[in-house]
Amino acid sequence: MTSLTTATGPTGPGVPVVNEVVGVPGGIGEAARTARADALDAWLRRLLPARPGVALVAVGGLGRRQCAPYGDLDLVLLHAGVAGVDELAASLWYPIWDAGLRLDHSVRTVAEALSVAQDDVKVALGLLDARHVAGDPALTDQLARTATDHWRRTAIRQLPGLREITAARWEAHGELAFLLEGDLKEAAGGLRDVGILRAIATAGVTDALRPAVHAAHRRLLDTRDALHQQVGRRVDRLLAQERDGVAAQLTLDEGDALLRLVAGDARTVSHALDDAWRAADRLRSGRHRAAPGRPLRRPVARDVVEQDGELVLARTAIGARPDPSLSLRIAAAAATTRLPIARATCEWLAAYCPPLPTPWPPAARAALTTVLGAGPGLVPAWETCDRYGLVDGWLPEWTRLRSLPQHNPVHRFTLDRHLVQTAYEASRHTRDVDRPDLLLLGAFLHDIGKGLPGDHSTVGAPVAEAVATRIGLPPAEVALIGTLVRLHLLLPDVATRRDLSDPKTIAGVAERVGDTGTLDLLHALVRADAAATGPAAWSGWKGRLIADLVARVRTTLDTGVVPAPPAPDPALVAGPLPVVHLGEDRVAVAAADRRGLLATVAGCLALHRLEVISADAATVDGRALVECRVQPRYGLAPDPIALGADLRRAVGGDVSVIQRLRGRALAARSRGAAPRVVWHREAATDAVLLELRAADAAGLLYRVTCALDEAGAQVRAARISTLGGDVVDAFYLVGGWPPDEQRARIEAAVLAAV
Repeated sequence: MTSLTTATGPTGPGVPVVNEVVGVPGGIGEAARTARADALDAWLRRLLPARPGVALVAVGGLGRRQCAPYGDLDLVLLHAGVAGVDELAASLWYPIWDAGLRLDHSVRTVAEALSVAQDDVKVALGLLDARHVAGDPALTDQLARTATDHWRRTAIRQLPGLREITAARWEAHGELAFLLEGDLKEAAGGLRDVGILRAIATAGVTDALRPAVHAAHRRLLDTRDALHQQVGRRVDRLLAQERDGVAAQLTLDEGDALLRLVAGDARTVSHALDDAWRAADRLRSGRHRAAPGRPLRRPVARDVVEQDGELVLARTAIGARPDPSLSLRIAAAAATTRLPIARATCEWLAAYCPPLPTPWPPAARAALTTVLGAGPGLVPAWETCDRYGLVDGWLPEWTRLRSLPQHNPVHRFTLDRHLVQTAYEASRHTRDVDRPDLLLLGAFLHDIGKGLPGDHSTVGAPVAEAVATRIGLPPAEVALIGTLVRLHLLLPDVATRRDLSDPKTIAGVAERVGDTGTLDLLHALVRADAAATGPAAWSGWKGRLIADLVARVRTTLDTGVVPAPPAPDPALVAGPLPVVHLGEDRVAVAAADRRGLLATVAGCLALHRLEVISADAATVDGRALVECRVQPRYGLAPDPIALGADLRRAVGGDVSVIQRLRGRALAARSRGAAPRVVWHREAATDAVLLELRAADAAGLLYRVTCALDEAGAQVRAARISTLGGDVVDAFYLVGGWPPDEQRARIEAAVLAAV
């Protein structure tokens, strides 16, 4: 479609228009959308010559009079079997295309349109928006009335097919409420789902379009209007680079405020659609009926019964003064039975359930543990309670956490959903720990410090302890919850950034953890946190590193003795040089002792598109040994024969290989934020730790190790930790703490190499 231009005339000077030929005004809001529909209607009427038995019908956005600045036109040329309709259609469609408008069109009789709708549920939904634009209004009226009547008679049979289509769309586009760059139309909770709600309401299944849904729909439409105007073309995915501009057009302070607004509206739409699907299921199956008009009620838990596939309160619970733990107990019943809570019950609880005292009564505390440990039933039960404001009554901190974006690309969820998802993932590990209840609560609270100033692990610990105290845990368990929050990143950080063969590394972790029970809880929490974060947060190699660290720390805690470093690979310390061993994720090299061998090996691996995860260098009996753990950089495994040949030539000093390495390294230099070097004085037994924080790039390890070698620093080990587009690379430099001048020289060399 054509880009936005500025025109004068009826819309006023300086008002953006979508198309100069058509004169469709831009702008945001319901009035602007209506004005666009009016302008398009007037222009289309001029294109269709007066002729009996022909009508131009709008569906889609124009049919609903909800035209986006760069929306498509969905038109049906309806006719009563008149001659020359194809020529008439061509005379209509070509001017629309010439005007630069995107067009979805069809030419049909009323019977043909209804026949297609009978076979295609998406067409049936589209005809519910049919609106007369030009020509014979009787034809349009016949189509609209018949299509609506047919939908009302057949909707219950067609909704299962529509639900399958919708689920496939959700699978492809995700949930709008939890995405940083969601599709406003196609993602779950987006504009497409509002159309389904409208169709279900038209069928009379339920009052799907309640005021909250109408308000959410208007805001989502406004957001799409602003996105179109920001980008200058039709686009429905709210990308990060457009977020602040769209927020400004909607008079919001920042892009995060926009994300939270969109998330809230998407949740409203999703919840309404969940209710509508359940209403359709009940209407279609007529299940749980003991007699006509008489629902069957089945006790599920204290004060909770099932009725028509939903959970409602027992009559005794409604009649008496409500127990403050009632809302948590019905949430626990919903999570464990995986049955939804009836809307009327949620509304009653929000209005009449008294607040929980401090500390909580045991029944409320037990119910929260049950909810968090319910597995697959946790997320839907929690979302329902959050929808009606019940969670805010349990946890006042939740208002700050709700829909808070997490901008690290490894995260797939907003913060609130991440916490709930982590508790769900932790329920898979409850049999691995002595205190499964504390694992669930620690998982649920581990990131509660995000959004506050400072390191979220540090600032989150006292917040989590305050929650645990309010819930009613004894002081020792409150302190343990604080420890889990404070140390929840300890194991992955140490495993991926430190030398696990260094006794000082193991002793330091053992000292901070304190006992094996806490170690087991942290290990389970790490796995749950990674699974809840997303696929990029975990790998088999990372899991093995953490498991190795846990095993070594456990030995230290059990025996008081730090495990000795592993002995060198015997295959590397015998036989003629050079020695090259290639494994699935391991590359080991032995060569004549010389400086720069680690840099040469790292560069050769980069040349073959291998990322180095860890590297160790040692000298044994005059042999220089280098062992690296690797993974393909782009998922493409290198040719092992070519890799082995290059390694042998490179470590043997072949000049041609070295030149290739240097040329490739120069071409691969990264761009991004300024890199940073951090020194750690007491982190290693016989070395000083230099930590480089920089943007990731191919060949980075080669360049940095070359720079360190040229600056006179000897690298004993390296650990590479990739976080999205950034890396934290730790280098163990042999020797004591260098003087200020030498430290400055090494740091300058490293930064210049990056």
